[in-house]
Amino acid sequence: MIELLSASAPIFIGVVFVLGLLIGSFLNVVIHRVPVMLEKSWRREALALDGQAPPEEPPYDLLRPRSACPGCKAPITALQNIPVFSWLALKGRCAGCRQPISARYPLVELFTGLLSGVVAWKFGPGWTTAAALVLTWFLVALAFIDIDTQLLPDNMTLPLLWLGLLVALVLPVEAGARLPVDLHSSVVGAIAGYLSLWSVYQLFKLVTGKEGMGYGDFKLLAALGAWLGWQMILPIIMCAAVVGSVVGITTIILGQRTREVPLAFGPYLAAAGWLMLVFGQPLLDSYFSLYQY
Repeated sequence: MIELLSASAPIFIGVVFVLGLLIGSFLNVVIHRVPVMLEKSWRREALALDGQAPPEEPPYDLLRPRSACPGCKAPITALQNIPVFSWLALKGRCAGCRQPISARYPLVELFTGLLSGVVAWKFGPGWTTAAALVLTWFLVALAFIDIDTQLLPDNMTLPLLWLGLLVALVLPVEAGARLPVDLHSSVVGAIAGYLSLWSVYQLFKLVTGKEGMGYGDFKLLAALGAWLGWQMILPIIMCAAVVGSVVGITTIILGQRTREVPLAFGPYLAAAGWLMLVFGQPLLDSYFSLYQY
């Protein structure tokens, strides 16, 4: 099986695409449940600080309870949980109560599958693809959680940071490859990623008296620096800032939000980081070639 995947690029990309669909289905659970789990944890901590015993609650994590329709509470069967195809077969409605099911669920699955396929196409069979897929799946989950809640949970950004350092430590560096980077670039990238946005935050707060972003953004950029090296920090910031500014200004002009409503920056950092992962080196090489005589 491994030899077949290594010998045929289309088969390898197709298998990874299907794997991405399956992971996308799980990421839908992560995107929905991690913020709820955090809120429950914060409530228990607040009660403990107040000297109160937290109430008994049924287990709630990424595996328990079983996924169910929010309307009729009917458990979702295996056949109803096939990525994309089940949603299409059910015509976007619960099999029991016919309540509409958000189209975002199959879109997240398809989006994750497509990104995974691109990673497989870019890096080919090997540990580099495995590492790049892990980074991709983390970024998808973090981006959607930030869109929904304006949160970038520590229990995801910090493991992603440590994984980036671990990849730089254990995987061999290949000449001309974007991943993995050498350990020195990874460590400096993590430090530079955190301090760069932290400095912007402090300066903005000093000038305006307001907080311009959350600490989760610092940690996400630190994680991207650990994975991609310090050389990619500035391109990631520039790409994320430009796209974020365009989207922010456009939504204000269209009346979809006011200036007082904060704009989640995490999705733009995640998108810029993924683009630098896959296309960063060719883009930088093309840019610097413009200045060669």
